[in-house]
Amino acid sequence: LDQCRTERCCPACASTRWHRHGQANGLQRYRCRECRRTFNDLSGTPLARLRLREKWLDYLGALLDSLPVRSAADRVKVHRNTAFRWRHRFLTRVQDDRPERLHGIAEADEMFLLESQKGSRRLERPPRKRGGTAHRRGMSREHDCILVARDRSGQTCDAVTGRGAVSALQLERHLLPMLDPQVLLVTDANAAYRAFSRRHGIAHQYVNLRAGERVRRSSEGAIHVQNVNAYHRRLRDWLARFHGVASRYLTNYLGWRRALDGGRVKSAEGLLRLAIKPIHSKE
Repeated sequence: LDQCRTERCCPACASTRWHRHGQANGLQRYRCRECRRTFNDLSGTPLARLRLREKWLDYLGALLDSLPVRSAADRVKVHRNTAFRWRHRFLTRVQDDRPERLHGIAEADEMFLLESQKGSRRLERPPRKRGGTAHRRGMSREHDCILVARDRSGQTCDAVTGRGAVSALQLERHLLPMLDPQVLLVTDANAAYRAFSRRHGIAHQYVNLRAGERVRRSSEGAIHVQNVNAYHRRLRDWLARFHGVASRYLTNYLGWRRALDGGRVKSAEGLLRLAIKPIHSKE
């Protein structure tokens, strides 16, 4: 745990003035010299008060292998409810680990998943058997919209923008903070991207996929969205093993997939560091 935090500070007041204050539950405790509160290295993290620390690395290995809840529980010898709770505790900070900005040529596109209230005790709609299908044709408010932006160096940002087709206002909220001011944004012919780019002065090129246009050459380079669409396919295939993901947990799964994509995180220890503190954080 000492390796997970390079500069220890008080989770209550962020002061770096502290002293050792005994031990509890196998962890060194500290007392802040400013606010006088006590803490340990897990205080203020999603892993605070989480038990069975000796099994964490084994469980994180199961996360690296993308095991479903029951398979992970069987491997680590914990109850399936514990495995589910651990999954989302460890992924709470992982979802926040993302590059600050995308540079160069950045492709952006949406993918859609049928909205799911899996695990909810009170449904906002009639239940669907085994996931079911949408009542309306095409993309509608019955689908969650996942926006993925990816530059040519492989850096990826994503966001769940809401239900139904993406709007220029949603792009302003979710996509604008991801983009370097000098970026070239490449998308499909969705009018929302054109309106968003004009409003914020972002260089923009698009390909008309409906007309059969896949790649176009320009002075800036190859204009296509094949990079981000390939990521969509990998994400969709990876999600299939979980037999449906609840909409409220989608952001956790997106962060999990980003950590695994391209082997960016290769060890349980690396995933533990990521779960305690995002590696892109300046703190």
